[in-house]
Amino acid sequence: MILSDKTIIKMLDENSLVIKPLIKEQIQPASVDIRLGDTFSVVDDTPSGIITLDNKISYKTIKTDTYLILPGQFVLATTMEYFELPDNLTAFVEGRSSLGRMGLFIQNAGWVDPGFKGEITLELYNANKCAIELKCGRRVGQLVFAEMDDHALNPYNGKYQGQTGATGSKVFMDSDKS
Repeated sequence: MILSDKTIIKMLDENSLVIKPLIKEQIQPASVDIRLGDTFSVVDDTPSGIITLDNKISYKTIKTDTYLILPGQFVLATTMEYFELPDNLTAFVEGRSSLGRMGLFIQNAGWVDPGFKGEITLELYNANKCAIELKCGRRVGQLVFAEMDDHALNPYNGKYQGQTGATGSKVFMDSDKS
């Protein structure tokens, strides 16, 4: 079941759902707007020009209130908000249609697990032929919350738990690598 604004407000008031900082205008009928934070990361060039899944990836990270994303550029960004989801709630990350119409694709793998705590890292891609100016604090998407049929047996406690800032891939830590 998708949560309504009424239920989201109730959960925020009870502190069973944490979103900080939050202003009431961010709460929409069936979602909460997320804003762009001030941390951006790009993959650092490798001598071989190849990124593997088995090795740690190096990133160049900057903190700024304004970031110019160039045509065809991929950059990690973070939300301004820090989240704590209870173990019976999940969330879908959706980009703003208004930004997609400019050629800015916003994603994060699209899913926030129950029990997650931290800022959400967003993957941004400029598909336009023009650079796009990004500003900290601007609405870039929304979280749509869904209540699960029961509490998760194993709430999220993975490698991104507690993340802040634009957090790079930690796929090299996966247990399923050969």
